[in-house]
Amino acid sequence: MIFLLILLLVIVAVLCATYYVYRVAFYSRKKGQNDPYAIPSGEQYSALKDDMLKLIDAVVKREYEDVYITSFDGLKLYGRYYHVKDGAPLNIGFHGYRATALRDFCVGANESLKRGHNLLLVDQRGQGKSEGKTITMGIKEHKDVLSWVNFANERFGKDTKIILYGVSMGAACVVMATRLELPENVKGVIADCPYSVPKDILLDVAKKDMGISPKIAYPFIYAAGKIYGGFSVTETDCIKAVKKAEIPVLILHGEDDRYVPCFMSEEIEKANPKMVKRYTFPNAGHGLSFFSNKERYREITEAFFEDCTK
Repeated sequence: MIFLLILLLVIVAVLCATYYVYRVAFYSRKKGQNDPYAIPSGEQYSALKDDMLKLIDAVVKREYEDVYITSFDGLKLYGRYYHVKDGAPLNIGFHGYRATALRDFCVGANESLKRGHNLLLVDQRGQGKSEGKTITMGIKEHKDVLSWVNFANERFGKDTKIILYGVSMGAACVVMATRLELPENVKGVIADCPYSVPKDILLDVAKKDMGISPKIAYPFIYAAGKIYGGFSVTETDCIKAVKKAEIPVLILHGEDDRYVPCFMSEEIEKANPKMVKRYTFPNAGHGLSFFSNKERYREITEAFFEDCTK
């Protein structure tokens, strides 16, 4: 009886610890995380706060249309559609972990609209106005990418040229989506500071921010996703996915990224150098490459857009 009681206590303790990991890593705390004007803390962001707020405000004030789709697993997902002109290329933007489309795409949105492209900014599952409670680090989100593409084709026609554009976790999502059977009118992918493997970025954060050894953290992370989130963190990753890519992928990454190590995007590039081109920006932080060298950023993205939409 004593042995069984001890075993039961151990099981309960492990399940509680696993649930705690789920809440910390995967649960979407919508309250307080969906303010587009909330700039991340830290010196890299504080120095650029005014510039970012102006760009965010420009997108917030622009006229848009609310659009909705149903995900492959029954969630109601939300997006903002910005129309520039009929027949223009469509950029679909996917934001990062516990972030907002309006903030993460304060650069991408303004640049896309200036080019005359139509724009669809997506709220990822479990975030913003989209349903769901679990963030799966791209495992389920990359399948939502295809759902949004299908929506665009039904709405605008299959001759509309589409560019998938992601930042941070959103960047990983659009790269992972290259493993899927994307329609032929999806012409390219832009990934700004993507991580290569969901498991690896989670273990990196656990070690850097919490001082927890990856060997100790991994079983709890895996179990948390599987038991409480209904997904496996090892189901796929950007390295596996991009090997199957048949469309060009442009990667942009700040060399001083303190959230997603710059070497992770290099791993993606090495997996398929034929289809992936990667550019890094010295001294740039996470998602801040544009601000470190606006002219170079624009030249690189403009050339990519022209190649994909000509």
